Amino acid sequence: MLGHFGQDDPWQTLIATILSARSRDETTEVVSRELFRIYPDCASLASAPVRKVEKLVKKTGFYKTKARRIINVSRLLMDRYDGIVPETMEELIALPGVGRKTASCVLVYAFGKPAIPVDTHVHRISNRLGWVKTKTPEQTEERLRVLIAEKDWLPINDLLVFHGKNVCKPIRPLCESCSIEKLCAKVIRRKIR
Repeated sequence: MLGHFGQDDPWQTLIATILSARSRDETTEVVSRELFRIYPDCASLASAPVRKVEKLVKKTGFYKTKARRIINVSRLLMDRYDGIVPETMEELIALPGVGRKTASCVLVYAFGKPAIPVDTHVHRISNRLGWVKTKTPEQTEERLRVLIAEKDWLPINDLLVFHGKNVCKPIRPLCESCSIEKLCAKVIRRKIR
């Protein structure tokens, strides 16, 4: 989904990624397109009325928080960076409401820089496969950066996200239709018991 916004406008990638938290990709894409039609740039969103933005982003869930967050991020970008999205992890995570996953998405999809955006799917599957034994997405990211060659970070991420949404679900994973079931530490442990 984020690839649709991409390198043409890093600000749109940042805002769409913030809106995507706990929201379906399809919903985020529709909402983002409408938001960007009305507020096409950082400056226009920075000066937008909160209530109007809340109405626009309502379908993504947590709309009051998200509306305030994207307005505040846009204001901060205008004040500190002349409306330009920074290109480093350190500067991105310093923005309000921007964590490592969001920053990684911006680095990868907006700037073509190497990063591993570890969301719940990537974290869950990496642990289920036995690649890592971690408690947090941040720990998972740290381990995956060592285990996986940099050139494979984005393809692995895309595959794990797709697999997590469609097969290796958090509740009732579809193990019987999983093409990598034989490699899965979770399944192997279950068979041993």
